[in-house]
Formats: sequence, structure tokens, C-alpha cells
Amino acid sequence: MRGHIRKRGKQGYEYIIDIGPHPAQRCQSCSKRFWVERRPKRSCPRCGGELSEVEERRRETKAGFRTLTEAQQAMSKALTAVAEQRHVIATPVSVAEFLIDVWLPAIMPTVRPTTHAGYRSACLRHVCPRLGQVKLQRLDGAMLNSLYAHLSKAGGIRREGGLAPRSVALVHRTLHRALADAVRWGYLPYSTADRADPPRQTGLERELPVWSEEQLHSFLDSVREERLYPLWRFLSMTGCRRGEALGLQWRDLDMESSRVAIRRALIPIDGKLLVSEPKTKRGRRLIALDQETLAVLREQAACQLSEERLWGEGWVSSGYVFTKESGEPLHPERISALFGRLVRRACLPKIPLHGLRHTYASLALAKGVNPLIVSRRLGHSTVAFTLDVYSHVLPQVDAEAAELIAGISPRLS
Repeated sequence: MRGHIRKRGKQGYEYIIDIGPHPAQRCQSCSKRFWVERRPKRSCPRCGGELSEVEERRRETKAGFRTLTEAQQAMSKALTAVAEQRHVIATPVSVAEFLIDVWLPAIMPTVRPTTHAGYRSACLRHVCPRLGQVKLQRLDGAMLNSLYAHLSKAGGIRREGGLAPRSVALVHRTLHRALADAVRWGYLPYSTADRADPPRQTGLERELPVWSEEQLHSFLDSVREERLYPLWRFLSMTGCRRGEALGLQWRDLDMESSRVAIRRALIPIDGKLLVSEPKTKRGRRLIALDQETLAVLREQAACQLSEERLWGEGWVSSGYVFTKESGEPLHPERISALFGRLVRRACLPKIPLHGLRHTYASLALAKGVNPLIVSRRLGHSTVAFTLDVYSHVLPQVDAEAAELIAGISPRLS
């Protein structure tokens, strides 16, 4: 790989280096060449002629050096980067063009629908309005820090004020993934996100929304006569995610062995309901059911048969355990909204529906259930993750363990 330096004007130098073969297109009519940067062109922009795909050696020129020594040093670094396959070709792609047109479509087959929807929302709502017009290769850590500061102060979409540190951290994680992919794909020499400082979550932010055992019993007592009481009971006694419970089908239940198989999740994406795989590899799991919950599910089966007879031909045979009166699947977001109304009616501390999962895990660990069992029932990827998330329970368990161990040793006279 060679390069040379030449004088440019009365003052200044530029270097020209050979960066190797690169995909291109040539017009068969006017012979104009177009380098393939992102997507191949359909026809020649100059004359409209047909394009043929070729591979040709590409050169890169960079000017603006005041002395010959500066140009030589810069050229040497560039040639080293080319030899080590670290060289990045200059491109006019903006942040918005990369995120929306390149990155999001490319990763769609590799992530869960909910993950992709979260990435897309972060890009469209928070990143592109402020940084979308910036050239991707000019993006720096200071720009990202400015974005995070703005989001923390005035980034709210549905309410005045800023986003919570956790929400800003989600935006940072989105950019961290996107810019890391930009490095792998040759758009950037390094990830700008590694040079930014997202706001840290405070201890108050990390506090999980949970109920005490008495509050959980109070809630279940208040909804005992509700049509969806079986759903609330199932969520409270298994710690399943909302989508896993709503995606549960009758064929997943084994009444004889008192077990339920979690195989799928029902998730909302852009107003539509999609059936998805569980969130983690260990999300596909078997969960044992207590006898009272099993009895409630048997009552749910009888109730559903009655509703099917009542609706007749209008009944939708979806196969789901928890459905509308017509047999149609329940919408997850509406179930969350209904849960909020029931909590207010019961005059209990406000927690989201996912708080039932946190409550289940916290109470199970506090009761002394083996963390490995709790982790498996929750479908977490590792026991370490479970212990990290629910570390607030460990001091209580540790104190109880100390008293139990003290009971083994002989008492001091």
C-alpha cells in the first residue's frame, strides 16, 4: 500500500493513499464510477443508464497540513490503519441516516420485537430531534453529554420536566449498541459512546416497587370477585411477566402434575399484538403451581366454557387461558391500566403491574427460598442477576441466617 504527498497551493500539503479494493458501480453509458457507501444505486444519477457492479482500487486524499512533516506523520498513521484494517473511509452519513436507514433495519432479525421497538423509540423520540443532522463521523462525547443533560432537564414526552436517570440510561444503551455496530461495520474508528458520561442512577432510582405480604393479600382479597381474579392470582403466585401470563395457553397447563410451561409471550408492538419467544434463553421453563392457584385455574376453565356457550358462533377460539369474554386475547397495555385502577380502588401503594413480579421474588427470597429456585422460576439468565436485582432482601435474610446459626452453637453461661 503506497501513498505520496504533494504541495497544495502556496502554503499547505496533502497526502494521497491507496486504501485497497472497494466495491463500486460503473455506468455502462457514461462510464461514471460510484463508490458503494451504503446501498447500491438503481441507475446512474447522471444519465439514468444501467450500472454494473465492479471492484476497483480506491484512493483517499486528505489536505490541510501546513508542513511536510505534519502530512508525513498523518499519512504514516493512515497507512498503518489501512494495513491493520482499522481505516475508516470518510462518509457524509448523518446520525439520523445511520440509525434509521442503516442500523435499525440491519438489527431487526437479531433482536426481540420489544427490544427493537425500544431502540426505535429512543432514536426517533430522543436522539434524532437533537443530533439527527450531525454527521456520524463528527459526533463526539461532548455532544452526547449535552444530549443526556437536555433529556434529564427537559426531555419528557408525556409530561413536563426531564427524563428519569433510568430512561436516559436506556437512551445511552441504545447509542452504545448502535455506535459499537458502526465501528464493526466500518463507519467509525471508535465508539463515541465510550467517551460519554450518562447520568448515574441514584439509590432511590434503583429501589424496586414492591408490596409487603400483607399488602399483596389485601390486593388479592379486593379483586377476588373480579372476572380476571385468576390472572391476578397467577401473576402474584408465579412471578411471571405480563406477556408470559397473557400468552399462556391451555395446552401449557398440566393439571395432573400441577405445572405450567412458559413457552411464549404476548407483546404489543405499534398497536398490534405479537407472539414472541420468552425474554431470555431460560425464559422457556416449567413452573410448579400451588394447589389454590391450580383450583382457581380450574374455575377459570369452567368460566371460559360458560362464556363460549353464551357467545355461540361469536366466540373466538384463541386457546389462551386469560381472555376477553369473547375469547379474544387480552391487550397487555389495557391489563396494566386496569391493574392501576384496581390498586387505586384498593387504596394500596402505587406499583406497576411488573411490581407483582418484584413482589413475588422479594417475598420468596425473604421466606428463605433458595435463590437458584427463585431465579429459575423467574426465568432469569443467571442466579447472579437475581441476587443483584433483589439485593435489598439479602440483609434481612442474612440477619435471619445469623440467628439460625447462633441457635446451633452452645449458649454462653
